[in-house]
Amino acid sequence: MLNNLIKYFLENKLVTALFVIGIILWGIAVMPFETGKIESLMPRDPVPVDAIPDIGENQQIVFTEWMGRSPQDMEDQVTYPLAISLQGIPGVKSIRSYSAFGFSSIFVIFNEGVDFYWSRSRLLERLSSAQKDLPDGVIPVIGPDATALGQIFWYTLEGEGFSLDELRSIQDWYVKYSLQSAEGISEVASVGGYVKEYQIDVDPDAMRAYGVGLQDIMMAVKRANIDVGAKTIEFNRAEYVVRGIGFVKSLEDIENIIIKTNENVPIYVKNVASQVNFGPALRRGALDKQGAEAVGGIVVVRYGGNPMEAIKNVKKKIDQIEQGLPTKILPDGKVSKVRIVPFYDRTRLIKETLGTLSEALTQEILITIIVILVFLMHLRSSLVISFTLPIAVLMAFIMMKVFKVDANIMSLAGIAIAIGTIVDMGIIMCENIINHLKEAKEGESPLAVVYRGASEVGGAILTAISTTIVSFLAVFTMTGPEGKLFKPLAFTKSFALLASVIIALLIVPALAHIFFVKRKKTLEGIKQKFKVIIAAVAAFVGFKVSLILGFGILVYSFYLIFENRIPAWIKDLFLKYSNWIAIGLVGIFLTNYWMPLGFGKGFILNLLFVGSLLSGLMVFFFKFMKFYPNILMYFLSRKRLFMMIPLSICIFGMTIWLGFAKVISPITGTLGSIGIKESSVLRIWPASFLHHAFPGLGKEFMPPLDEGSYLYMPTIMPHASIGEALDVLQKQDILIGQIPEVESVVGKLGRTESPLDMAPISMIETVISYKPEYGEKDLKTGKRPRLWRSHIKTPDDIWKEILKAGDIPGATSAPKLQPIAARIVMLQSGMRAPMGVKVLGKSLQEIEDVGFQIEKFLKDVPGVEPSAVIADRIVGKPYIEFNIDREKIARYGINIRDVQDVIEVAIGGAKLTTTVEGRERYPVRARYPRELRDSIEDLQDVLIPTKTGAQIPLSQVAVLKFVRGPQMIKSEDTFLVGYVLFDKKPDVAEVNVVHAAGNYLQSKIDSGELVLPPGTSYKFAGNYENQVRSEKKLAVVLPLSLFIIFIILYFQFKRVTTTFLVFSGIAVAFCGGFILIWLYAQDWFMHLPFFGHYFRDVFNMQTYNLSVAVWVGFLALFGIASDDGVVVATYLEQSFAERKPKTIPEIREATLFAGQRRVRPCLMTTATTILALLPILTSTGRGSDVMVPMALPAVGGMSIELITLFMVPIGYCWLKERELEKFKVSEK
Repeated sequence: MLNNLIKYFLENKLVTALFVIGIILWGIAVMPFETGKIESLMPRDPVPVDAIPDIGENQQIVFTEWMGRSPQDMEDQVTYPLAISLQGIPGVKSIRSYSAFGFSSIFVIFNEGVDFYWSRSRLLERLSSAQKDLPDGVIPVIGPDATALGQIFWYTLEGEGFSLDELRSIQDWYVKYSLQSAEGISEVASVGGYVKEYQIDVDPDAMRAYGVGLQDIMMAVKRANIDVGAKTIEFNRAEYVVRGIGFVKSLEDIENIIIKTNENVPIYVKNVASQVNFGPALRRGALDKQGAEAVGGIVVVRYGGNPMEAIKNVKKKIDQIEQGLPTKILPDGKVSKVRIVPFYDRTRLIKETLGTLSEALTQEILITIIVILVFLMHLRSSLVISFTLPIAVLMAFIMMKVFKVDANIMSLAGIAIAIGTIVDMGIIMCENIINHLKEAKEGESPLAVVYRGASEVGGAILTAISTTIVSFLAVFTMTGPEGKLFKPLAFTKSFALLASVIIALLIVPALAHIFFVKRKKTLEGIKQKFKVIIAAVAAFVGFKVSLILGFGILVYSFYLIFENRIPAWIKDLFLKYSNWIAIGLVGIFLTNYWMPLGFGKGFILNLLFVGSLLSGLMVFFFKFMKFYPNILMYFLSRKRLFMMIPLSICIFGMTIWLGFAKVISPITGTLGSIGIKESSVLRIWPASFLHHAFPGLGKEFMPPLDEGSYLYMPTIMPHASIGEALDVLQKQDILIGQIPEVESVVGKLGRTESPLDMAPISMIETVISYKPEYGEKDLKTGKRPRLWRSHIKTPDDIWKEILKAGDIPGATSAPKLQPIAARIVMLQSGMRAPMGVKVLGKSLQEIEDVGFQIEKFLKDVPGVEPSAVIADRIVGKPYIEFNIDREKIARYGINIRDVQDVIEVAIGGAKLTTTVEGRERYPVRARYPRELRDSIEDLQDVLIPTKTGAQIPLSQVAVLKFVRGPQMIKSEDTFLVGYVLFDKKPDVAEVNVVHAAGNYLQSKIDSGELVLPPGTSYKFAGNYENQVRSEKKLAVVLPLSLFIIFIILYFQFKRVTTTFLVFSGIAVAFCGGFILIWLYAQDWFMHLPFFGHYFRDVFNMQTYNLSVAVWVGFLALFGIASDDGVVVATYLEQSFAERKPKTIPEIREATLFAGQRRVRPCLMTTATTILALLPILTSTGRGSDVMVPMALPAVGGMSIELITLFMVPIGYCWLKERELEKFKVSEK
C-alpha cells in the first residue's frame, strides 16, 4: 500500500504539483498569522487564535441580587438554600459560593466532560424549583455564557467637560449595548462613575404634620409612573392605537405626585420632601485612571469564542458608534467629544505571542536550511528539502482548522519543537535517493532507481515518525488544566509530523526525480514545465517572506530552467560557489530575523555571533563525523570501558533529577536496617557535599507567561468606606504611573456590574501595562532604542518597582499576578494568588483566628515572600444592628415588618419605581436626607408610624448596637472557608515552598504553638494542586509512552535484544535532558563574554523547575531519541544480512561499515533537531517563558543522544560476538 502510493505520486507529477499548490493556497487561507497583502488577494478563514488555551474550570455562575442586604442575610436566606439545592445536579464537581453586601455568587463547577450549554439548561431547571425557598422578589439568574478569563478588552470613556454621571449614562445606555451586539461577545460590564437616579429626600417633620407615612409616599410614586394601552378604536374606517401617557419625565413630575388629599386639599410629594433632585445611586465599585476617577467597560468574549475575531468585531463597532457619541461645547468655545479609549487589549498579547512563535518558526526553518546546505553540499537536494518545510507547516495549519484546534502559544509551540524532526524525514529520503542514483547501473530507469531509493527507507521513516507521534498519544489522556494546556500541543506536533511523512513519501521523491535526474531531450520539455511551476510557487512564497529571498529563488529558478543554454564555464563557476552563496544569503536572512544579541547591538555584531555559533557547532559535527570511525573502532575492542560512559550519564542524570539522597536511598535503607541512620550517612563527606549539591530539581505546575502587564491586587481594611478605598487607589495609581517603564495604570476597586465579578470594596485591581524593552526601529540608525533604565533587566525588576511605589499606609502588599494568570488561578481555586491555604471550619471567627496564626507562621518559612502573606480579614466589617423589642412593638400595635420597612426605606432608601426615558431607564429612590441619618442620635429618631396614626421614634422599640461582622462569607460545598494567600520568592520552586510551609505548620501544631479548634482544618491550594495532580498523571503517562515506543520498536526489529539496544538511547537522552537543565542553573556554565554580552544571558540560562512544560519536552524527546538508533540498527541488520560475518574481525568490520554509512544522515537529523531549537532558547518575546523550558529536554537529550551512534553498533557487535562464541561452543 505504502509503496503503491509512493509510485503513484512519483509517476503522476501533475497530481503532485496540484496537491502542493492546493496545500499552499489552503494553508495560507487558514494560517493564524497575519498575511498582509494576501488578505486582499484571496478570502481567508484563519484558525482561531488566543494567547494561551482556556484552562479554567468548566463552571457556571448563579448570581442573585438583593440590594441593601448584609453578607450574613445573603448567606442565610439566599446562598445556603441555593447551594444545597444545586448539589444534586448531574456532573457537578464542587460548588463555591460567596455572600457579600447586596449579592450572592455561586460558582457551580462541573466535570470536564460536561457540555457547557447543557450544564446551563440543567441549572435553569433546578433554579425554577429552588425559587420557592427564597425571599419574595429575590430572583437568581445564570451569569453570562463566559468566564472571567474572557475579559479581553477594557476601555474608558473620556470627554472633557462631561461629568461622571453623564459618561456613565452614555456607557450604560449607548456604548454598552452597541458593543454587546458585536459577534462573539457575551457581555459588556460597566464600571466607575455614578448611576443617575431621582432622589426623594423625605422630611419626617413634614410627614408628621401632614399625617403621611413612608408607605403612602411609596405607593403614590409607584402608581404615578405608568403608561397603559387601551387596545384600538376605529374612526372613519381607520384604526387608532389608544395609549394612556403617564411615565415620569422630570423632577417636576415627581414633585407634583399626589400622595393623598386632606379635606379636599391635595398633599404633593414636594410638600413632604425636603428636596427632589438628581443624585448618584449607591455604588459598590469605582474606576481610576492615572489618579482621576473614570468611567469604563469590560468586554467579555463568549465561552469557546475566538478572542482575536471578537476584539476585531468590537473595534469595528467602536468605529461605527464613535461618530454618534455625544459632543459638548466648552466655555472656551472648544467642542469636546466623548471617546472610547482602550487600556487593556488582549490583541497586543496575542499578536506578540504569535509573533514570537512566527519568528521562531522562520528562524528554525532558516537554520535548518543552513544545516542541510552545509551537510549535503548539494544545492538542489537542499532546496528540495527546504521547500518541504513551509509546506509541512501549512499542512499542519490545515489540520488545525479541520480538527478545530485553536492557535495559541501551546499549539504553535508543538509545530516549533517539531521543525527539526519534520526535516529529518526529507533528509533521510533525499540522502537515500541520491545514494541510489550514484550507484545506479548504466541504462537503468531513473524512475525505477528513485522509486527503489524511496521505497527502501519508506518503512523506516514511517516507524521513526510513528514512535514520535505515539509518544504523544499519552498526552491525550491528560485531564484538567494540564490536559487543556498540552492536548493542543500534542495535536499540532502530531499534525506536523504526519505532514512531514506525507511530504517525504509523496512529494520529495517526485521533486527528486525532477531535479536530480538528467533527462533525455524528448522529456526535457515536460521537465521544464514542472520546473517553471515549482519555480513560480517557490518565488511566490519567497517574495512573501522577503524581496531579496524571492529574487534569489527567482534567479536560481531561471538558472535551472535555462541551464542547457548557459556556457559550461559559467555553469561550473556557479556550481562551485552556489552552495556557499546560498549559505551566506540564508545566514544574512537568519540574522536579520533572529538578532540573538538584541537589536541594540546592531546587525554586524549579531551576524558575527550567528556565524560563529553555527560555524562552531557545524565544525563540531564534522569533526565528530571525521573521527567517528576511529573512535568506534577503538571502543569495539573495549566495550566494557565504553559502557561506563552511558552508565555514568544515567547515574548523573538521575541524581540531578531525584536528588542524591533519593538515588542512594537503597543503600541508606540497607544501612538503616543495621542501625545506621540516613542522616548520619549524609553528614559524611563527600555524601554531605553531594546531598547539598544535588537536592533534586524543583517542581512547579507551569512557568509563568510574561503577558506584558501586571494585575496589582492589594487589599485595604474591610472597614474602609468607598471614599477611603478610592483615596488609596488614586494615590497608588499616581505613584505607580511615575515609574518610567510603566505605560498605563488603570485601577478598579470593588465590583463591576457583572456576575463575573464579586470583589468587595476592599479589593483593588490595577491593570499596569509596561513598555517593551526595545522601541520601534530608528529609521536613521537602524537600531531599536532601549526603553528601560539600565538597572531594569527583567519584568521582575519592574514588579519590584511597582511594589515599592504601591507601599502606602492603609494597603497590603500583593502577590505577583498578571491579568490572564490571575483570572485562571481565581477560576481554579477561588483565590487571587498562585498559592494559598484554605482554612475550613464551623465559625467565621475561628477561621479568621486560625488564618491570622497561619499568616504569622508562614512569614517565617524560607522561600515564602513575607510581604505577600495575607490572611482574609473576615470578621472586620463594622455593623450597626437594630434589635427590635417584640414586647414594646406589641404595645403600639405594630409588627416586626412595619419596623423593618421603615429601617429599610428611611435609612437605606428604597427603589420605588423606574422611569422610562426613551432608551434610558433611571431608578426613583426615597429615604431620609443625609443630615437626618449621619449620627447615632439621628438614626434613633427615625419615626415609626403606628396603627393609630401616631409616630414614635425608633429608639422606643429597638436597641441600636455596634458589632463586627463579615465583609464576605465564602464557602466550598456549603462549608465555611477563609483564605491565607502567599507567594514564593524568585527562583524558588512552588512545590518546594508548599512542602516547606506544610512541614513548618505541622511542626507548630506538634509544638502546640498553632492550635486548631475542633472542626477546623486547613489545606494548601492553588497551582500546587495542579502540579500534584499532573505529577500523578505523568507517573502513568510517561511509562505508558515509553512502553508504546518499545512495542513499536519491537514490531520493527522483531528481536528483544535489538529493541533494547535502540531503546537504551531514550534512557541516555532522558538523563541528558536533566543534565542540561542542571547546567542551565549553574552560574559558571557558559559564562563567556561576546562583545559585552554573555552566552548565559543570550540563551536565557537560569534555574528552570520541573513543570508540565518540561515533561512535555521530555515526551517530545522520547519520540525522536530513538530515531538515530532505528536508522543505525536497521542498516546493521541489512549489513550483517548481506555480509554474513563469521569471525570477530568480520563482525567488527561489518559494524564499522554500517556505522560509517549511517553516521552522516544521523548527524544531520541530530544537528537539525538541536540547531533548529537554538532560536527558541534565545527567544525573549512573549511566550518564550514557556517555550524555553519545553525545548531544553530536546536540546540536552539529543546532544547526549549522539552517544547512541556508538551504543547501538557496540551493543549490536557485542551481541553478534556472543552469538558467534556460543555457536563455536555448540560446534565443539
